[in-house]
Amino acid sequence: MPDAVRDNKAQQRFELRAGDDTAVAYYRFEPGVITFTHTEVRAALWGQGIGSQLISGALEAARADGLKVVARCSFVSAYLRKRPEFNDMVQAA
Repeated sequence: MPDAVRDNKAQQRFELRAGDDTAVAYYRFEPGVITFTHTEVRAALWGQGIGSQLISGALEAARADGLKVVARCSFVSAYLRKRPEFNDMVQAA
């Protein structure tokens, strides 16, 4: 069972530990906007929904902070295309 998504602000990335591995979503922050730049999920975690849990948690954190989202990461872009509940947060790149 994966842990909760955590915002590691010092490294500008969201993290989700699952067993001995950690999935990460890197971002850049500007006032009012978070830009997701890259997502890494180790092969050992593929097919378990870990990447989706990570991005869902990251987007919920961004929503709670009132941030708009720019997706420069293909995984985040694909995730957002499938989930219209986040459309109000998306800002064109």
